[in-house]
Amino acid sequence: MAFGSDPRLMTGAEASAAHIDVGLRTYMLRVYNYMASGLALTGAVAYGVSQSEAAMQAIFGTPLFWVVALAPIGMVFFLSARIHSMKAGTAQALFWVFAGLMGLSLASIFIAFTGASIARVFFITAATFGALSLYGYTTKRDLAGWGSFLFMGLIGIIIASIVNLFMESSALHFVISVVGVLVFTGLTAYDTQRIKAIYLESDAAEVHEKKAILGALTLYLDFINLFIMLLHLFGNRE
Repeated sequence: MAFGSDPRLMTGAEASAAHIDVGLRTYMLRVYNYMASGLALTGAVAYGVSQSEAAMQAIFGTPLFWVVALAPIGMVFFLSARIHSMKAGTAQALFWVFAGLMGLSLASIFIAFTGASIARVFFITAATFGALSLYGYTTKRDLAGWGSFLFMGLIGIIIASIVNLFMESSALHFVISVVGVLVFTGLTAYDTQRIKAIYLESDAAEVHEKKAILGALTLYLDFINLFIMLLHLFGNRE
């Protein structure tokens, strides 16, 4: 048996580091579990709504569309700003509500794109996201410098998308999608490292839970936006 594997022979610093590492892995696993559960809920709601003509008409054929489209954005800002002052159970409930609302707003993709292309792009997104998130988690390189560049790219995408609502330019739409893929792949690695960095072993269980929920929300948004950008590039329209 190697000496380093026997806890009795570990130094105090080594034992402390090992304990923190186990706690960090548990914390990150909660982040990914929340994110994956949120994505599953979003997918189930989106598919279920898309199978109901009445529901689709009620959402996308009336002013209710704007409520469904804007409510998730409002919830993201609300959760991000107020999560520190709310109980973990409340934050968790709001996360599930947010994921459900996102499912309502994304139901139209099952009408606009073929099921086979949606599935294909989803697996491409999952593989890309997994690789970049793993890189962000394991790399020793400090990715903090990416933050300002990625934020500027994100602002550019938002402005260009608003402009294209009026221009309806297919060329600009293509450029937005390509830039969006680059920005959200970068954000996946950057956000994963940032979520890992805010972990503190000394935090109370309540604080750990809220950090995990906020981290899951961040990675959920990276995944969903990456998926949408890739779907616009590689999805086959009905």
